Amino acid sequence: MVGTANASAKSYDLVIVGAGAAGSVVAAVAAEAGKRVLILEAGPERELGQLYSSQIWARKLKWSGAPVTEEGNLRVGHNFNAGFGTGGAALHHYAVWPRLHENDFSVHSDYGVGLDWPIGYADLRPFYDRIQAQVGISGDARAETWRPPGEPYPMPPLPVFSQGEVIRRGFEALEMHTAPIPVAVNSTPSGERRACLYDGWCDAGCPIGALANPLVTYLPRALKAGAEIRHRAEVLRVLHDASGRRVTAVEYVDAAGARQQARGDQVVLAAFAVQTARLLLNSRSDQHPAGLGNHNDRVGRYLMTHPATTISGLFKEETQPALGITGGQLICHDRYADKRPAPERFGSYQWLIANAVKPNDLLGIANSRPDLVGAALEPFMQRAARHYGTMVAVGEDIALADNRVSLSRQRDAHGMPLAHCTHNIGEQTAAMTRAATEEGLAIFRAAGAEEAWAGPTAGMHILGGTVMGRDSATSVTDSYGRCHELDNLFIAGPGVFPSSGAVNPTFTVHALALRTAEHLLQK
Repeated sequence: MVGTANASAKSYDLVIVGAGAAGSVVAAVAAEAGKRVLILEAGPERELGQLYSSQIWARKLKWSGAPVTEEGNLRVGHNFNAGFGTGGAALHHYAVWPRLHENDFSVHSDYGVGLDWPIGYADLRPFYDRIQAQVGISGDARAETWRPPGEPYPMPPLPVFSQGEVIRRGFEALEMHTAPIPVAVNSTPSGERRACLYDGWCDAGCPIGALANPLVTYLPRALKAGAEIRHRAEVLRVLHDASGRRVTAVEYVDAAGARQQARGDQVVLAAFAVQTARLLLNSRSDQHPAGLGNHNDRVGRYLMTHPATTISGLFKEETQPALGITGGQLICHDRYADKRPAPERFGSYQWLIANAVKPNDLLGIANSRPDLVGAALEPFMQRAARHYGTMVAVGEDIALADNRVSLSRQRDAHGMPLAHCTHNIGEQTAAMTRAATEEGLAIFRAAGAEEAWAGPTAGMHILGGTVMGRDSATSVTDSYGRCHELDNLFIAGPGVFPSSGAVNPTFTVHALALRTAEHLLQK
C-alpha cells in the first residue's frame, strides 16, 4: 500500500520484523556494521531470568498472537511450531542442528518433484561453518558418515545416557549407524554460557544459556552495537512508494494500541513462514492488488512441514528417560541418500534418538498412550517413568503449490484478515512415513523392547510460503531473500526454503540469514 511515513518519525537504515533466529542474525550483522537498525517484535519481551523449567511455562513461549486457522490431512501445527516474543520459535526450539544434504537442493532436477534451490550446498557451506564457529555446536562430525563437507564441530558431543545406549542396540542389530546428535547446546562452557545440565527442559527456553537461542547469541550482539527493539509491536502491512518498486515503511500497532509507522531504507521480514506470507498478502495496493510481491500468485504457496512420527517402547532395563536434551542423544541418516527407494515412495528421513521426556503435556510419556485412561494409566506411568524409550522419524515434505497460506474471512482485533493454512501430503510422502514407522518399530524390537508402539504423524517445523528461486515467475525472492518485485524488501527465515529436506531447519535459517545480511550490506 502506498503510504507516507510520519515525517517526524525516526528513519532507520534497516527495519526488521521479527526477533527470532533469522531477524536476530541480520540485526547483529547490520548493527555491527554501523547501520541504524530497528527490530519490531509482536510478542512480549523475554529474558533468561524469566524462563522456568516447567511444562506450563513452555506453553507460554508458543504462538499466542492472532489465531491461525488450518485444514488438511497433515496440518502444519502453527500454534506449537511458532513462537511469540523475544527469540521467536528459536527460544523454545530443541537446537538439533544438522546441515541440509547436497541432494536436498535439487529435488526437482533429480527426481521431478517439488522445487530446486537457486543455490547449492557449496554456496551455503561457508556460512554453515561460520555460524557454528560463532554459536557453537556439540557433535562428532567424523561419526556422521553421511554429513556433507564442512569444518568439524567446535565442541565435543554431549554424553549418551542409558536410553540412548539401549536404543542404539537396535540400530546395530539391523546394521544401521548412529552418531552423537549435532546440537547447538554447550557440552563445555563457552564464554558466559554454561554447559548443559542434561535435565531435559529445552522446550522451556534454557535459562542457563547452554542452548543457543537468540537471547544468548545474536540479539545481545545486535543490542550492544546499537540496534533498537520494540516489543508488542504488531506489524499490519508494508508500505511502498508511488512506483511500487520500493518499500518505505511498515505500519504497526504499538503496545498502547496506537498505529505507528517505522521508516526504513531497507526492510527485512523475518516474522516466520506463515506470518510473513500473511503480511505480504495483507499489504495489497493498486500496484500490488494481489498482495505485495505477489504478481505471480506465488506468495503463500509451497507451504511445507516435516511429517514426524514418534516411536515409543518399554524396556527391561532402566532408561532414565528424563535425562539428556529434548532433541535426542543420537542421530541416524542412513535413509537419507536415496530419496526414492521405491517407485511409489519419495523422501529422505532422519532418526532423532532417545529424546528426554517428561511425564505429561503434548510430548510427554502419558500422551504417548492416549488409549490409557483412569486406573489403567497409573501402572503404565509407574513402569514408564524408569523404562520408557523414544525416538522420532523426521521426514521430507514435497513443495506443492496447493499447500499454501491464504487470507481468512476472519479478522484480527485490528481488522486485518487472519492467516489460513492448507497443507496435505500425497501418497508418495505417506508411503515414506509408513516405511519409517515400520522401520522404527523393528529397531525397537531389535533393541529388546518388551512393548513398542507408534504415535500419529504430525507436522514438525514450518517452511515455505515465500520461496526463493531463479525465475521471478515461479518464486517470491532471489537466493538472497530479496523480493523479485521490490528493490529493498528482503525475507529471512524458513519461508524462503524451496524444499524441506528432512533435517531441522534452524541451522540453515542462520546460515541463510548471514548470507542475506552480508549481501544486504553490500547494497
